[in-house]
Amino acid sequence: MNRRRTAPALLVLAATTALTALTGCAGGGDEPAPAATAPPAKVVEAASPAPVASAAPMARSKPVRVRVPAAGVDTGPVLELGLAADGTVEVPSVAEADRIGWYDKGVTPGQTGPAILIGHFDTERGPAVLKNVAKVRIGDEITVTRADGTDAVFRVRELEQVDKKAFPTKKVYGDTTRPELRLITCGGELVDGHRPDNIVLYADLVTRAA
Repeated sequence: MNRRRTAPALLVLAATTALTALTGCAGGGDEPAPAATAPPAKVVEAASPAPVASAAPMARSKPVRVRVPAAGVDTGPVLELGLAADGTVEVPSVAEADRIGWYDKGVTPGQTGPAILIGHFDTERGPAVLKNVAKVRIGDEITVTRADGTDAVFRVRELEQVDKKAFPTKKVYGDTTRPELRLITCGGELVDGHRPDNIVLYADLVTRAA
């Protein structure tokens, strides 16, 4: 079964490397969830006043489970997402909107560099896995269980919401000198059935556990 799908709301920008970058995942669809039942599609932008001390890098191992307690997320297995034929980064299909995907052309969570996780805020079927992203705050943890049985625990240091047309490609996908995580979803008020913004959570590795 092919679990990789592109989304109509995806906007592609040229990255600073040869890689084409994802600027978001699809928000609602042609039949968005009723506004009365939809959670807030925005975050309160904030950043830690100082960088979080980072744990030592981990060896490569694919993610299999993602937990974000503040947002009520505990999901797995993690989908593997690559690049579609048109150069866009794949996102989970609507049928798999309750799961999070990992961009498999990048590092795995815990390795040096920015590991990328992607999930839907909502689809035409209603709220999805990251529907409660607005509840996340600076200092909250994101735990990624890996195929080797270890947990990579990240602490959120920045919350950002941007128009997809101004997506900070270099900031999200650019090389880093320590293990970091990006969790990306969509946000903003619905426009023609889609959400115009991206919400990005930036987090640093703080604990590694067997």
